[in-house]
Amino acid sequence: MEKLNIKIEHIFHSCFTLETEKHFLIFDYYTGDIELSKTKDNYVFVTHGHGDHYTPEIFNWEADNVKYILSSDIEVNRDDKTIYVMNPDEMLQVDDLKIQTFGSTDLGLSFLVQVDGKDIFHAGDLNWWHWKNDSPTEQKQEEIAYKNEIDKIKGKKVHIAFVPVDPRLEENFHLAGEYFINEIHPEYFLPMHFGDKYNTSADFIHKMKDSET
Repeated sequence: MEKLNIKIEHIFHSCFTLETEKHFLIFDYYTGDIELSKTKDNYVFVTHGHGDHYTPEIFNWEADNVKYILSSDIEVNRDDKTIYVMNPDEMLQVDDLKIQTFGSTDLGLSFLVQVDGKDIFHAGDLNWWHWKNDSPTEQKQEEIAYKNEIDKIKGKKVHIAFVPVDPRLEENFHLAGEYFINEIHPEYFLPMHFGDKYNTSADFIHKMKDSET
């Protein structure tokens, strides 16, 4: 397995920071202690406007070297040159970051970001939402919707993937992550979207104990 030389910190829920050789990336911040880089350019990604993925507080961060890449469902001043707004299925280059978006099975989008030669995928709320109380038809629709989005990523290299393993789905919490790992084969997979139910990560690791990821 390739050594990536990227420092990753889990802030809370679906928020992570990644520090590479030249850049500092933040995904889906809404709460917790966080400190922007003073020496590297900061890039703040927001997959959608749900309150557990976004807070307007990010625009109050005092830093000259910060840019924002946001889903179009978030209302912002689009004349601000530090803000980039994206829809699903788009491509954008911000400085030397190459950004591709995919859809979601909820609000907003998901990101595939190429930075310093590494490809980072953050799913946002792109999940296989298999709720026990849904009808079989609804469950099948959610399965198809999730697989259709993930299938768009097939053939692409993903070094690090952040994908929901939501414990509210009970025994179905692992479906999205399992499918992503089996179909995309990321170098590293980091579970997210479990709030303070940190044991969910261990449960998922146990489920996937035979995986090479």
